[in-house]
Amino acid sequence: MSSNAPSTSDITDVLAEIDFFADATTADLRALAAAATRHDMVRNDVLFDEGDEPDALYVVLSGRIAIVKHSESDDRESVIALMEPGDLFGELGMLDDQPRSATGRALEASTVMTIPFTPVRELFAARPELVWNAARLLARRLRTMDGVLADSVFLDVTGRTAKRLIEMSEGADEFALPVTQEELAGMVGASRERVNKAISSFVRLGWLEQHDRRYRIVQRDRLEQRAR
Repeated sequence: MSSNAPSTSDITDVLAEIDFFADATTADLRALAAAATRHDMVRNDVLFDEGDEPDALYVVLSGRIAIVKHSESDDRESVIALMEPGDLFGELGMLDDQPRSATGRALEASTVMTIPFTPVRELFAARPELVWNAARLLARRLRTMDGVLADSVFLDVTGRTAKRLIEMSEGADEFALPVTQEELAGMVGASRERVNKAISSFVRLGWLEQHDRRYRIVQRDRLEQRAR
């Protein structure tokens, strides 16, 4: 993983588009941009490990970063969030000073901007009304986790697999799966074998076509119904 200083003006423009920094002045954003560094990562590079002491928050500039939890009893992992370009993450440790609660790992070649906590805390201290942006972000994360918990209770593996495929299609009928089947299984919360079995059933029913990691949704209404 390599790092270098990005252009302050370019980073200021990126920060201006992020809700976490809504209502910050251009001068505020320039100060944060001056403290930022850029990290170029390859697949499976680890940005931080669960249990690490936190010192920065991050913004994805390109690629995808998986936020994962590892099983204490074996090598399984659960992908609890997928961070894509424009997403900010890693803010929790800034708010409670606790160790990282999960691991951040690159799913593909990615570029991540790192912003140390100190200038962000100084900005919040000077402009306390901006703390509401952090509160809103945490509320969105909580709502998302509520949905994931509900899925684990009310949907079986086949239903959760259908839902994840629909989400990753982003409305397109033809799409490339941005994760491996092992990683998809981590997002579904099941073994790869059970997720593969679910996908095979969709193909057999004629709802889905699959060619390696490329998919074509043939009967979206049936797939959506199975995801409820």
